[in-house]
Amino acid sequence: MKVLVTGGGTGGHIYPALALIRTIQKNNNTAEYLYIGTENGLESKIVPKENIPFKTVHITGFKRSLSFENVKTIFRFLKAVTVAKKHMEVFKPDIVIGTGGYVCGPVVYAAAKKGIPTIIHEQNSVPGLTNKFLSKYVQKIAISFEDSRTFFPNEKIIFTGNPRAQEVVDVAKSSPKDVLTELGLDMGKKTVLVVGGSRGARPINEAIIGTLSQWREKDYQCLYVTGDVHYERVKAEMEEVGAVNNVICVPYLHNMPQVLSHVDLIVARAGATTLAEVTALGLPAILIPSPYVTNNHQEKNARSLEKAHAAKVILENEMSPDKLMKEIDSIITNPFTWEEMHNGALEIGKQDAGDELYRLITQLVK
Repeated sequence: MKVLVTGGGTGGHIYPALALIRTIQKNNNTAEYLYIGTENGLESKIVPKENIPFKTVHITGFKRSLSFENVKTIFRFLKAVTVAKKHMEVFKPDIVIGTGGYVCGPVVYAAAKKGIPTIIHEQNSVPGLTNKFLSKYVQKIAISFEDSRTFFPNEKIIFTGNPRAQEVVDVAKSSPKDVLTELGLDMGKKTVLVVGGSRGARPINEAIIGTLSQWREKDYQCLYVTGDVHYERVKAEMEEVGAVNNVICVPYLHNMPQVLSHVDLIVARAGATTLAEVTALGLPAILIPSPYVTNNHQEKNARSLEKAHAAKVILENEMSPDKLMKEIDSIITNPFTWEEMHNGALEIGKQDAGDELYRLITQLVK
């Protein structure tokens, strides 16, 4: 089986694609792969490191306002379709899978026009422009949130979840029991993980700094991931507050899936990959969605979990140190609330998302 995967722009599109490739490899060790991205996108740095053959097309996204740049984008799209077809003529894929980002547009469209089986995977509750466009041409649409059904033709939809979820569950099963001890935490205490993404999030950092004096009296602990760019400033501000022994501050976690399996609550943004991971593990969450993303999709993702009683949502413009601490307390100290959120998360989490997608692929590849 020859599998062509395309997706790019952000880790939220790239990591599910890589997780899917690893699932296919697990099930079919003779499968061959080609990944098509853009030359300057994040995928051009990440994918080749995985030893996956990588080709590029040149394409940019549409502006949401009327612009002459959109005319140029149409011409780039048509040229990219031609280049993508040439890559396919050489590779001869049995199936083409798009995981989002504007690079998927010309690649998946080209495959559909060539009569190659096609799937798009949507990670968010509200799809982007590219997947809305492609939904008219592909054979199947894999979704991660039930809320996204309304945006696509119902007869094409398969609820699979996000393949990153299955990876984090597999890692959790083999996670060392002393992973928190190695970070300076007490394995016998309940643990709150606070993280704002790989680069951190200033509003979350400011709120946590504002709560530090309250942590001294808590019988639970905090693992606080600041993000690399904020770490030195945050450490300096923590030193001004004075020692808080049950708050451990680190710039970044390289073993996040292992850590997730040992914490009791997460405070985080509401990116699709994060939510796939925490729901697969049944981890209660306090979500502070980024207001700076397209279509405000993080808030919509977060509201999906809130509706399922899996998370509590605090908007950035409503957040304060006291409000955040109150919400943390209400979950971590109340076993009934924690259990309800744990079960709510598991109810919407898909632990076998990768396998589900693989089954869909094998149905289309005769």
